[in-house]
Amino acid sequence: MTSNAAQMVVDAANPHVDPDLRTPVPGTGAEGVEADVRARRKTRDNELMGQVQRLLARMRIAVIYGGNKDEEGSVLYRTHNPRSWKSYEAVASDIADSLRRLGCQHVSLMADDMRLADRLREDDIQFAWLNTGGVQGYCAVSHAPAIMEMLGVPYVGHEPLTAGILDSKHTFKRQLKSFGIPTAKFVTWHAMRGPLNPLCDFDFRLEFGEYKGPYVVKPVSGRASLNVEYVERTEDIPEVAERIFEATQSHVLIEEFLSGREYCVAACGPLIARDGALTRLDGPFTFALVERVLQPDEHIFTSMDKRPITGDRVRPLDPVADEPQVHALHALARQVFVDLNLETLVRLDVRANAEGRLNVLEANPKPDLKAPVDGGVTSLIAEGLAECGMSYDDLILSLIADRLDLVLMQRRGSADHLQALLTNCEA
Repeated sequence: MTSNAAQMVVDAANPHVDPDLRTPVPGTGAEGVEADVRARRKTRDNELMGQVQRLLARMRIAVIYGGNKDEEGSVLYRTHNPRSWKSYEAVASDIADSLRRLGCQHVSLMADDMRLADRLREDDIQFAWLNTGGVQGYCAVSHAPAIMEMLGVPYVGHEPLTAGILDSKHTFKRQLKSFGIPTAKFVTWHAMRGPLNPLCDFDFRLEFGEYKGPYVVKPVSGRASLNVEYVERTEDIPEVAERIFEATQSHVLIEEFLSGREYCVAACGPLIARDGALTRLDGPFTFALVERVLQPDEHIFTSMDKRPITGDRVRPLDPVADEPQVHALHALARQVFVDLNLETLVRLDVRANAEGRLNVLEANPKPDLKAPVDGGVTSLIAEGLAECGMSYDDLILSLIADRLDLVLMQRRGSADHLQALLTNCEA
C-alpha cells in the first residue's frame, strides 16, 4: 500500500472525532490558534521521539510472560485456574526481538510468578512490558500490573482494576450497558445459587423475555474461545452451564446468540508510529478491522488452539466496500476506549444481530501480538497493520512511546528514575 493510501486509512479510522476527544483549544474557530496547537504538538512529538530513542538505548526492560504454577518455586501453593492458562512466552520473545530492533540494548524475558520481584531487582529493571495472563487464581490477569505498581516499575499494560474488568466478561458487559454501548443480552449463573432452571429464574426471564434461543454459554473469564458452547434451546442450558462450571469453578455467562457476521477491531492510545516516525492523533487509534470468517460448521469462532489463525480465517474490511461496518466499528472502538478510560491496546470482539446492528461481545485486555509470518499463522492485530501503512515494529514502538508519553507527561512523580535517566542522557 502506498503511503498516501495508508494515510487515508488512518484518517478514515480517526476522523475529526467527537468534541470530548479533542484537545481543548480556546477560540477553536481561529485557524491561527489551531495551527499553533498543531505546531506545539509537532514540537512535543519530536521531543518525545528523541526521549524514546534515548530511553530505549538505556532503559533496562523486562518483557513478562505467564509463569507456570507447576514449576518448582513459582508459587507457594497451587490453586485453581478458572481462566485457561498459557505462558505467551513465544509472543513475549517476538516483542523482545522487536524492541531490540528498535534500539533497546537491555531486554530480558521474565516469568510472572512469585520470583518476579527478585528478578526485577537483580536485573535492575526500569520498565516492563506485560505479556501475561497471570499464573493462577480468580483475577490472575491483574496480578502482574499490581506488582509493577507496588514496586514502582512503569509498564505497558492496563491498570490492575481495568485489566480485571476487561477480563471479566460479565463485569465488562455491565460497563457497556451503563454507557449505552450495545451488547448481547446476558445473565450469569453460579452453582452456589443452586440448580439452574431458566424457565423459572426471575433474572433470566427479565433479561430474555419470550426469547427461546439460541444462546452462547461460556466462562466469564477465558481465552481463545475455550469452553464456549452454542446452545440451541433454553431447556438445554442447565446441562451445558454445569459442564462449564465444573471446568472453571467460576461464574458462567449465558448470552443471546447473534446470528450476524463477526468482527474484531483494535484500539490503542493516540500516539502511533509509521515508518518509525511518531504521529499524535486527536483520539484513540482504531485499526485492525477484520471479519472472522466462520466455517460452515461454526456458529462461533473456534478456539485458536484448535484452529490456528491463518490469513484465510480473517478478512480485512475494505474501507469502501464495507464502509457502513467500517464506520460503525471505528465509532464503537473509540467509544469503548474513551468511556472506559483505557490507556493501552485492547481488542474488541463484535457481532452483528440478524438486522446487522453491531454489538460488543467482549474485550481482550492482552491481544495476541504474535509477529506476522508470511503465509503462516498470524494474529488478528498484526493482520490489520499493512492497511494502515504500519509494520509490526511500528506497532511495538507506538505502544511503548504512548506509554512513555503518559508516564512522563501526565503522571509526573511516578517515574522519576526515567526522568533521571533522560537527564543523565542529556548531561
